[in-house]
Amino acid sequence: MVFWGDVMLQDLLKAADQNEVVEALPYLSGSWGGEGPPLERTGPYLRRTVSRVPTATAGDIDTAVTLAGRYARQMADLAPAARADILEAAARGATAQRDRLARLLALELGKPLKDSRTEIDRVASTFAVCAAEARRVDGENLPVAGWNTGIGNTALTYRAPAGVALAITPFNAPANLLAHKLGASFAAGNTTLVKAPPQAPATSAAVVALLLDSGMPHQAVQLLHGGGEVGAALCGADAVSVISFTGSAETGAAVARAAGAKRLALELGGNAATVVCEDADTAAAAKVCARTGYSNSGQSCISVQRVYVHRGRYEEFLDAFTAAVDDLVIGDPLLETTDIGSMVDENAAERVVAWSEEARRLGARVIRGGTRDGATAAPTIVADPPPHASVVVHEVFGALVSVLPYDDFDTVIEQCNTSRYGLQAGLFTHDITRILTAWRRLEVGGLIVNGSSNFRLDHVPFGGVKDSGFGREAPRWLIDDYTVVKTLMLRGLSVWGDSRELPKENP
Repeated sequence: MVFWGDVMLQDLLKAADQNEVVEALPYLSGSWGGEGPPLERTGPYLRRTVSRVPTATAGDIDTAVTLAGRYARQMADLAPAARADILEAAARGATAQRDRLARLLALELGKPLKDSRTEIDRVASTFAVCAAEARRVDGENLPVAGWNTGIGNTALTYRAPAGVALAITPFNAPANLLAHKLGASFAAGNTTLVKAPPQAPATSAAVVALLLDSGMPHQAVQLLHGGGEVGAALCGADAVSVISFTGSAETGAAVARAAGAKRLALELGGNAATVVCEDADTAAAAKVCARTGYSNSGQSCISVQRVYVHRGRYEEFLDAFTAAVDDLVIGDPLLETTDIGSMVDENAAERVVAWSEEARRLGARVIRGGTRDGATAAPTIVADPPPHASVVVHEVFGALVSVLPYDDFDTVIEQCNTSRYGLQAGLFTHDITRILTAWRRLEVGGLIVNGSSNFRLDHVPFGGVKDSGFGREAPRWLIDDYTVVKTLMLRGLSVWGDSRELPKENP
């Protein structure tokens, strides 16, 4: 049997293999196709069109939303074991197509092949975790007889599919974050509307096609392309029950306004801090911060942006960090040796240049970088910027790391917490008191000890506080967002003891 997903997937990958423009399509009501105005993606390193898709029209959006309501009832009837089998097949498929999918990702985003392969490996892992969680969706037998009002009754719950989910994915990790959102939604028994990022339409189409090729019913997913106006229309649709969005804090606020009274899981921006204490191995910490501060050109919400180093080790760390950054290879993302490719576009790269120049004017030292070649920003190191500089206050989301000295541990915790964001933080120390103090007092969703802020396992809860959003993005926790608790009350039927009095003893 040949699935429609297989036909589309092979077409996408063949075009990428041959360096042709990848003609991706929407997936609507069980078929690939669309006649909306074309949306072209310019590869940031190649500086030519690498993919093209039709933008969703108002009619496409109406059709998708109408059908989603109908499909939701059908998808809820699909047994969890069947969902799990499909997701496991998708995990195997991602592994089998790893190199070709990675090439497509590198073409669209300028992400180096080595990082693109890692992302596809994570796609496979995420689908496997989603499959495991699909088999674990359950409920409870509630202890109602523990209170006098509940004696003689039984109450049961189960987690039912929410119905229609909307997944809005970002450009920086488009394959794996789509795997999280769509995989968990399908594991929960929903139908899902997917709004792909305009910067990675072909990669998004390839992930959907992979799932369809693995046996996912067409009723489980519809894929639409376009910009913010398409996302806003989908957010406001009455049929949508729950929205999972990853992106900037500003766009997240717009999603919430458009959504109204809907369930939301928002994973938004970050301005991640990593603290290097006086007892740390500064050489090791410097290498980790260099590698994770510039991977994907810093385009990650947990990328290392602010590194606070104890003043007694500051110059030592800065020297080691600079040397480690100098070892990074910048260039063609399709070369195996490249560590740093392009940013998503020239505007993003220019932000790195402008903010580093602002920091220089404010008294900081720009030790490396501060330049760009098109969309490729040179790895930039800003030493000791003032606390009001943009590189400290705002999310740079680019190839720039600031290194700042600190004197007192309590003070550096407060410096970390001045950010409007609170996603993850890193801490290099062997002092358990500092570790527990930081875990308690840092206003973040996660703390990485003896690692930088930029570390994530796909089966561990991930999310933030403050302007970094709410909800946790990992299959087990996303399924909680994608399901609703339904209660069954059995009056006059009890699996518990239902006597209100002790038995009388015989005289």
